[in-house]
Amino acid sequence: ETGGKWGEYRNSVGMVLNSHIQTQVGLAKARNYDSVLHRELHQDNIPPPVYHTLVTEVNKALPTLHRYFQLRGRMLGVEQMHYYDIYPPLVSLDKEFDIETSKAITLDAMSVLGQDWVEMQKKAMDERWMHVYPQRGKRSGAYMQGFAYDVHPYLLLNHNDNYASLSTFAHEWGHAMHTLYARQNQPFETASYATFIAEIPSTSLELILQDYMTKNAETIDERLYYLGHALENLRGTFFRQTMFAEFELALYEAAERGEALSGDKISEMYGEILRRYHGHDDGIVIVDDLYTNEWMFVPHFYRNMYVFQYSTSMTAGTALYSKIINEGEAGVENYKNLLRAGGSNYPYLLLADAGVDLAKPEPYQAMVAKMNAIMDEMESLLDERAIQLSSR
Repeated sequence: ETGGKWGEYRNSVGMVLNSHIQTQVGLAKARNYDSVLHRELHQDNIPPPVYHTLVTEVNKALPTLHRYFQLRGRMLGVEQMHYYDIYPPLVSLDKEFDIETSKAITLDAMSVLGQDWVEMQKKAMDERWMHVYPQRGKRSGAYMQGFAYDVHPYLLLNHNDNYASLSTFAHEWGHAMHTLYARQNQPFETASYATFIAEIPSTSLELILQDYMTKNAETIDERLYYLGHALENLRGTFFRQTMFAEFELALYEAAERGEALSGDKISEMYGEILRRYHGHDDGIVIVDDLYTNEWMFVPHFYRNMYVFQYSTSMTAGTALYSKIINEGEAGVENYKNLLRAGGSNYPYLLLADAGVDLAKPEPYQAMVAKMNAIMDEMESLLDERAIQLSSR
């Protein structure tokens, strides 16, 4: 029996997840939806090809993910990558980013979005809207809460003075600025935006920051650190969340065909997808049996087709950011107009108006191209570093 302690709980957790899935299938049928996917996407009027195109394009891009794992192995000096080798940092960075430094860097980086953006963000940052540091009894992670229409957004952070904290800081302020722009331009009824769009500004602010940090890095190692962080983000969001989305779809489709889902069956399905994504059969990353139980502790699987929106948002955020770079002023206005629109139309249509159609393969292909470009840059930096070291 594989999985030790996890194995003992597999059937129980399987029963819980299965009953959740069967319930969703029953409710969707009772409401005359074709499927659970149909019901979930229908709420925001998102065309089903968005979900399917994402999964298809990410599968086509698996060689790029495998290239990343091989680069990772090279940098860590690991001959044979295993699933647990995905997480150690590639390069260490001994820089501190306290909250004041984080504010200053973020504002400086955001100058690409224009003076009005920077002034509005600075003013907002100077207010006491943030709970910044970890403390006993406080929830972990970071969160932006914008529910009080006539007040202002609130931000929960757990700032640890490192680069990840700076990146998170920019991310959460992306949400807050979205809320502020939407409120300035929308009445109460249409100020709230859909999840499908919510992660776009947070993603694009992280990208703007990442570019800024890479451009201003002082050493090869520092540049490698930021680029490596960018790759890890792409792996964790674009690939991993899509893997989860594909797994969820497989579960619902199995239940809709009338198949029973036991813990063992679910682990088998998860294991197949996990190994395919990580190139297990080709010896890229070996995924030991234990990890086929990973589905047991992902709470998002109880949120019904929710996670795919992390991947689509990152894709859209990247597309909008490249418009900002390529089109200058017009790209910036286009971006702000999307934020100003709040929830005044269906999210897919708002995004299509902003020039990004997530039912088509192109935005996803651009993500993959970006990931390859980052790896090209890292490989040339590694070669440069190797030459420097050998000439000493």
